[in-house]
Amino acid sequence: MSTEPDDTQRPGPAAPAPAAAPAMSGISIRHMPFAWFWPALAGALVALLLRIAFSGGPGQRFSAMLGSFIYLAPAVCGAVTVYMAERIGRRSWGYYLWMPWISTALFLAGTLAIFIEGLVCAVVIIPLFAFMGSLGGLAMGIVCRVTNWPRPALYSFALLPLVFGAVEPQWPNPEQVSGTSRTLFIAAPAERVWHELNNAQGIRPSEVGDAWAYRIGVPMPVAGVTQDTPEGRVRKVQWQKDVHFDEIITEWRPLQRVKWRYRFSPDSFPAGALDDHVVIGGHYFDLRDSAYTLTPHEGGTELRIDVSWRVSTRFNWYADRVAQFLLGDFSEHILRFYKARSETAEAAAA
Repeated sequence: MSTEPDDTQRPGPAAPAPAAAPAMSGISIRHMPFAWFWPALAGALVALLLRIAFSGGPGQRFSAMLGSFIYLAPAVCGAVTVYMAERIGRRSWGYYLWMPWISTALFLAGTLAIFIEGLVCAVVIIPLFAFMGSLGGLAMGIVCRVTNWPRPALYSFALLPLVFGAVEPQWPNPEQVSGTSRTLFIAAPAERVWHELNNAQGIRPSEVGDAWAYRIGVPMPVAGVTQDTPEGRVRKVQWQKDVHFDEIITEWRPLQRVKWRYRFSPDSFPAGALDDHVVIGGHYFDLRDSAYTLTPHEGGTELRIDVSWRVSTRFNWYADRVAQFLLGDFSEHILRFYKARSETAEAAAA
């Protein structure tokens, strides 16, 4: 009988222990779909809430034209964006500067979507909002890197617009008066140019529509006709969207010079024709006067336009530059309009 152990009775090798189930870990926010977008959206939503809070009328508490909103709301927008991004992971210095551009753009898009802001204001304020958003983002980035209290800093930062918005109207806005002028040669006699200046009717969008003011939503002119009235000569002006106002002529030298001041009535700008912030003759902006000067030259007439205006804001340094650009561009286009009208009429009469 064999003394060898029966192989069938030998214990087999120990079965390997079942592998432990991998521990469930939370999905990293960094790898969520569109993770880059959520910080910008958070910043935009906070700024949008501030805009809703700043719904006061011109010159009143919590007006959207107060410096406390114009400067601080986009800065808060940028700060919230960077704070939310830093909670996900460390960001670069470049991120602190450029990501707030996206959040402020989303913020402005939101104001347009819910009809609390008009296109004119949204377009002209984009550069300033982007700059202030970058400053806010950079400040929050520094706080996140060198301190252990970014959240209290953010809360304090977010309260600043509300605190200053309640007290800022106690101090009057500074006023700044500026002007611009342009000159263009017209191959037509002064008599023809003078007639077109005082009898501009049936103005078509194609004749003036390339001016930047009209591209961003300012109603285009339809007619401007000088009339004799009991109070003297008045130029009656009509724009699109039922806008109408008077230009009271203060200087009248036939074939040489005409100058007027502007007169706006309560119904000059129907609701929705212009943003409340930029209504001409309003609390923050006004056209003062305009003048056309005709100088005869060989073969035609030199036409010069002079326009002056007032801005009254906490950011006149910016608002005046915007006015310089828009009204300077308008002046160039309106001179081209009178040039085309005068030369076409003169050629037809030849």
